[in-house]
Amino acid sequence: MTIIENVLEREQAVREVVREITQRFDRKYFLDRALTGSGTRELWNEMAKAELFTVGVPEELGGQGGGLTECVALVEEMSLAGLPPMIYPLNLYARSAILNHGSPEQIQHYVVDAMDGSVALCFAVTEPDAGTNTFAIRSTAKKVDGGYLLNGQKVFISAADEADAMLVVARTAPFDPAHKTAGLSLFLVPMSAPGIELKQLDIRWYVPEKQFEIFLDDVEVKDEWMLGEEGKGFSYLVDSLNTERLLIAGMMLGFGQYAIDRAVEYAKVRAPFGTPIGAYQAVQHPLATAQAELKAARALTFEAARQFDAGSADGSGEGMAKLLAAKACLAAVEACIQVHGGHAFVLDNDVITLWPLARLIQIAPLNNESILNQIAERSLGLPRSF
Repeated sequence: MTIIENVLEREQAVREVVREITQRFDRKYFLDRALTGSGTRELWNEMAKAELFTVGVPEELGGQGGGLTECVALVEEMSLAGLPPMIYPLNLYARSAILNHGSPEQIQHYVVDAMDGSVALCFAVTEPDAGTNTFAIRSTAKKVDGGYLLNGQKVFISAADEADAMLVVARTAPFDPAHKTAGLSLFLVPMSAPGIELKQLDIRWYVPEKQFEIFLDDVEVKDEWMLGEEGKGFSYLVDSLNTERLLIAGMMLGFGQYAIDRAVEYAKVRAPFGTPIGAYQAVQHPLATAQAELKAARALTFEAARQFDAGSADGSGEGMAKLLAAKACLAAVEACIQVHGGHAFVLDNDVITLWPLARLIQIAPLNNESILNQIAERSLGLPRSF
């Protein structure tokens, strides 16, 4: 059996497990938890029970092996059922950096011990003034005896209230324009540490996970909480960001297909003039276009994931995958709304509720314009625009 056949076998096994779970925890459950803010702990526990947190963890650490390809398939399959799993990718972003750069103790606690679902992580990078410019962050970690004092502010941090620890980026040296990537360090900080304050943001995106602003006031960080070496955090961060973009792409592929399937189902039965509206080209063409775009984005996404797992990715495929999957998903959701007409805006019909997440992913975790800048510079060799 070739390597690719092994990957496909693992991927299919993951999809089958996810389908069994989403038959019990469906879109109705997901939306109810989004509207009530009551969380999805039961779903999380079922995922742990089904050993989905072991996917992508090396066999020598007790995991099922495989790589990012199987994890992308997992989030795609959940999103196909209308359950885009925000908190699951958050843990995979962080896990990628920990597996590659963590100490044995960090790997044991945050990867091996976490395979049973007992440890959840959030990812604290974005700051109010810096936005997508990570080099401009102002949070600092000042060296003191036995560790660091962490001060600063983070924003748009998903599921911080459900996390046991956060992977936080802070400056351990002032910004140097001649060496932009220097001076940034990563820390694994328990959420129970004194000096951490959470402020929930009123984000209307119809997913169960909440978003927070985080204030860090003289948080005492132990030396052993640093991930890797001081000042090399940006290079470690890149591992997580490339993982993030492919997982978000997988999520958008599934969510976009979910929207198309909803629209097609409705277009086959809605017949105000006697003929189902699905027979009208004005209805067919936007859906057909979105379907073609999703298929193309899917091919790129899984090719980029395979290259990532093979260690041959150059960073461009991940951004392209996120860009195309996000745009295709939004087109699919827009078409779904148009097909449903006024009924799309009735909350109980659960159609307009698809739009905020699809629209948000055009902006975050990295906005489409920044990805286009990267493609222009890295793939086309054009001058840097900023």
